[in-house]
Amino acid sequence: MTHVEDELNSQPECWSRAAERAPAHRDALPAAGERVAIVGCGTSFFMAQSAAVLREGSGQGETDAFAASEFPRGRRYDRVVALTRSGTTTEVLDLLGDLRGRTRTTAITADPETPVTERADEVIALDFADERSVVQTRFATTALTLLRAHLGRHPDTVVADARTALGTPLPEGLVDCDQFTFLGRDWTVGLAHEAGLKMREASLAWTESYPAMEYRHGPISITTRGRATWMLGEAPEGLARQVGETGGLWVSGGLDPLAELVRVQRLAVALAAARGLDPDRPRHLTRSVVLAPADQSAR
Repeated sequence: MTHVEDELNSQPECWSRAAERAPAHRDALPAAGERVAIVGCGTSFFMAQSAAVLREGSGQGETDAFAASEFPRGRRYDRVVALTRSGTTTEVLDLLGDLRGRTRTTAITADPETPVTERADEVIALDFADERSVVQTRFATTALTLLRAHLGRHPDTVVADARTALGTPLPEGLVDCDQFTFLGRDWTVGLAHEAGLKMREASLAWTESYPAMEYRHGPISITTRGRATWMLGEAPEGLARQVGETGGLWVSGGLDPLAELVRVQRLAVALAAARGLDPDRPRHLTRSVVLAPADQSAR
């Protein structure tokens, strides 16, 4: 079993632990009414997008999400939350350093023995969800689970849905597809983007991702026989029928959307195996992006 498989299989237990710990981290997480930005890089950025929509949609306050490198430094927030598995990502550390003393910051990380603890005002360590793999699975979903629980948006069924996602076969014919489009709505748009990234990282798949209603505005033109469209969350009326008419394979998201992401993670590993790839050694990637000074000055 690869590290990725072992780690993605542990997600139900990780989610349960994160939800249980959420009340203990209440003071380090955004309070109702605060103006908040959530930042990250790569997978963590997509989790930030989902968390921001969940928080604002829950009436907790205005919430934005940014890639750490694109944070608008002239904009004022009551708190900035940084998601960083490694605690060493250059763009996150640079941003937290710039905000020090001006904006309250919280870092959610898997490794508290890293430079992020010196840059953030408060640190939440999800060390039980740390990973050996380059490709993120359980840390990202566990961090989002912590934030969902803090917002009161962690349903009782989600852990059971994750176990279902791990224990049931993938839809027939998916591994044979040559292109995959992932769709989301509301907070699941970030999950759709993460689904596409996971497939690219682990299996070098051709993937795209969109808000579901935008899919009709052009992207549906690539859908045909041998290609799949996967909905994370509730689909817009009539979209499944439209995809069926193209000859493409429609995959509906019947589980909690976060559990649907677990199914995509499994597909990424299965497709990597079918293509003779090692998902623990993704092409051109490292566990953390640490930039040399020359690289930083070229940004």
